[in-house]
Amino acid sequence: MMRVDILTLFPEMFPGVLGSSILKRAAEKSLARYHLHQLRDYTTDPHRKVDDRPFGGGPGMVLMCQPVLDAISAIEAMDAAVATRILLCPQGRKMDQALAHELAGKPRLLLVSGHYEGFDERIRQVLNPMEISIGDYVLSGGELPTMVVLDAVIRLIPGVLGDHASAGAESFAIADAEISGGLEYPHYTRPRNYQGLEVPEVLTSGDHAAIARWRAEQSRQRTGQRRPDLLAPR
Repeated sequence: MMRVDILTLFPEMFPGVLGSSILKRAAEKSLARYHLHQLRDYTTDPHRKVDDRPFGGGPGMVLMCQPVLDAISAIEAMDAAVATRILLCPQGRKMDQALAHELAGKPRLLLVSGHYEGFDERIRQVLNPMEISIGDYVLSGGELPTMVVLDAVIRLIPGVLGDHASAGAESFAIADAEISGGLEYPHYTRPRNYQGLEVPEVLTSGDHAAIARWRAEQSRQRTGQRRPDLLAPR
């Protein structure tokens, strides 16, 4: 079972996500368990303050060392499993499917949702964490990125998804000699004809080898059209 600890200023944002869909299923199957921690509970400030103005001036506030580092120390002591420390921040490694697979093999994740103008740099120096970004844009805080990372990771834990083949047939997980994490092929379901739009005949042929070839070709075409950067060099 993977233990997930989430350190945040806004724990009230998480129950709906953690208690729904695949993340809920993982908990119900005892494949993952989630623990929310309020950062303000760890500050020594009588007013529960966790941030202060940046040295050198400038806009915004910066998360202070004391509450973050004390929180990490206390949370890590709650379980013997070694935690992979993760800071969610715009400066981190961009989240992708390879990283999701890497994290899915960890026994414990400790995700720290940043806020305000970010972290005091000494937090990074002390923790030496993995830093993750979900894209080149700015959000109000690290809570939504934390949810995105968890959704991408938890579904890859063996046994979470009902169909063992599901995770391997999705976009960015397609196994093909020419495609490195290519886009998924098109899907169709009933009815066969909808307002004159027909399901490709090969999908109703019952010829599984032909279907596999069609899907591989469709994946290559779609990747080339929409994400040529994913095509492996020949």
